[in-house]
Amino acid sequence: MIDSLDYTQYIIYGLLSLFGFAIFVQLYFYLGILLRFVIYKRVPQLKKYPVSVIICARNEAENLQKNLPSILGQKHEDFEVIIVNDCSTDNTEEVLGVFLKKFKNLRVTAITEDKKFTHGKKLAITVGIKAAKNEWLVFTDADCFAESDQWLNRLQENFTDKSELVLAYGGYKSAKGFLNKYIRYDTVIIAIQYISFAIAGFPYMGVGRNLAYKKSLFFKNKGFASHYNLLSGDDDLFVNETANKFNTAVEIHHESFTRSEPKHTWKQWFSQKKRHYTTADRYKARHIFLLGIEHFSRILFYTTFITLLCMQVYLPYVLAAGILRLAVQLIIVKLSMNRLNERKLLLWFVIFDLLSLFINFILYLSTRFRSKKLKWK
Repeated sequence: MIDSLDYTQYIIYGLLSLFGFAIFVQLYFYLGILLRFVIYKRVPQLKKYPVSVIICARNEAENLQKNLPSILGQKHEDFEVIIVNDCSTDNTEEVLGVFLKKFKNLRVTAITEDKKFTHGKKLAITVGIKAAKNEWLVFTDADCFAESDQWLNRLQENFTDKSELVLAYGGYKSAKGFLNKYIRYDTVIIAIQYISFAIAGFPYMGVGRNLAYKKSLFFKNKGFASHYNLLSGDDDLFVNETANKFNTAVEIHHESFTRSEPKHTWKQWFSQKKRHYTTADRYKARHIFLLGIEHFSRILFYTTFITLLCMQVYLPYVLAAGILRLAVQLIIVKLSMNRLNERKLLLWFVIFDLLSLFINFILYLSTRFRSKKLKWK
């Protein structure tokens, strides 16, 4: 007959087994996947290609006036900038008129409002793509600016006859406040993940703040036809559908980054993230599994680690394993942040690594009750 002590031992062994599994998955995730970001060495391609930069703008007069000079001032030999003025009701048209007089490589196309038909950003992007003269397209947003006048040159160093997509980093400006730090942490971790997985041969997403692909790829994929009804997906779902280990390159040179102004309130940021979360369940099954197993192992780690500490069983071994995971995390994240020119976030990482589990859970639940109204601005 098994007494209560035996049951206790079974529970302890079960917790230790789950804890060991979580540690193994976490270490593999950091050392087997994310470490690739740290050690990645780019091989610049020398062949030059003409480029079309596409920016969609709806009531972005202020942002365009502030950020467009960094785009138009690129040192690339042959590029055009196409602004899609999407039903703006502010003075976007006037602002663009001033730029048109100064820059011959700026082109503007407009979408007029139709009260009988509502549309999202994907229509504006499609209009911009059809207006583009060149095969290679580079995408960013009106609230983004290029950190260097070599932005396009760095991206085009990945353009080849075989490559069809280039994934790059679009960060946010640093400012005071807890929310700013969390937004930047969230952006950095997501970037490290999708770029590392792409290096490993499993590209699953990109961000429209800094993304390049071929015009022919867009039409070969029939544009956004499979997810046109979703608010988001013009960047991550398109990449998820079209990218593979043979046609995808990554660019993480510090001169290739874009930056944008982050949201200033939690409500604004939650609304933005909820829109992005609507695409999560549309990723390919293998990508959902790979991302899900990391998320699950992190929950499992914190749950079993805290439980075993409270029970005070095998304390030296549990602490040693927890410290090992933390040390590996901090080293890889710190080196990755250095490559992305992200500062003063490392100490916050320890807090946000746990906090993000709760925030992401709330965001996931909120998307189950999302509005179906199509509105991107």
